[in-house]
Amino acid sequence: MSATPTEAVTGIGNPPVLADPSQTVLSARALIKTFGKVIGLDGVDLDLFPGEVLSIIGDNGAGKSTLIKTLTGALIPDSGQVFLDGRQVSFKTPQDARSSGIETVYQTLAVAPALDIAANMFLGRERRRPGILGSVFRMMDKAGMKDDAATSMANLGIATVQNMSQAVETLSGGQRQAVAVARAATFATKFVVLDEPTAALGVKETGQVLNLIQQIKAKGLPVILISHNMPNVFEVSDRIHIARLGGCAGVITPKSHTPTEAVAIMTGATTLARG
Repeated sequence: MSATPTEAVTGIGNPPVLADPSQTVLSARALIKTFGKVIGLDGVDLDLFPGEVLSIIGDNGAGKSTLIKTLTGALIPDSGQVFLDGRQVSFKTPQDARSSGIETVYQTLAVAPALDIAANMFLGRERRRPGILGSVFRMMDKAGMKDDAATSMANLGIATVQNMSQAVETLSGGQRQAVAVARAATFATKFVVLDEPTAALGVKETGQVLNLIQQIKAKGLPVILISHNMPNVFEVSDRIHIARLGGCAGVITPKSHTPTEAVAIMTGATTLARG
């Protein structure tokens, strides 16, 4: 019998009951990644269920970034398996993951400041105009991309960005984050990864990004959120994967544990008891 998200919580038992990969959007099994004598991942398991927000928390060096990079093609694990919709996959590059419907918004955002919002939304996916203008003269469909960019923004409830011709370098930090998140949500078909999306934002802009996460979830797309901000994590998460020393210290929920308890598990001050 496959595990539901609730059954997979290690507050019930440690280690967690692993789900049948055919019942998840993403499953990782026994991922190992080393860098010389440094252990980045030490046999990590992870499950991402449809329509959920799964947060990954952990101290610096706990393996959060390494885990995400092995799941999205930026790093190749030394051993272990990754399943997407129950099918084993092996991403060699981030483009492989993108081609499979996985979009990642890194902390550095990867936007082109000098380009306008529409150009950033379709960066690497530029569309040509229909007919001879596109096929022969290779002209870009700038009007169509601007219209679609505006529609994507509206569908996510982003009201602070209206002019798709505005250069990204003129936007606030929160608005730039909104553009990057909207781009990910527009093109993702499997799930979205957000790496510290509120790290450099103020209170108001952080609230806007948290709302975007809820909007993505409402579209039916699961989200993996990496964050150090416990209040944010507990506000939007369905489950919380706690990384520690290259492994997984447990998987909890905002209902089963408090932020203080999560930090204690994260730092090793306490451990989850076996059921």
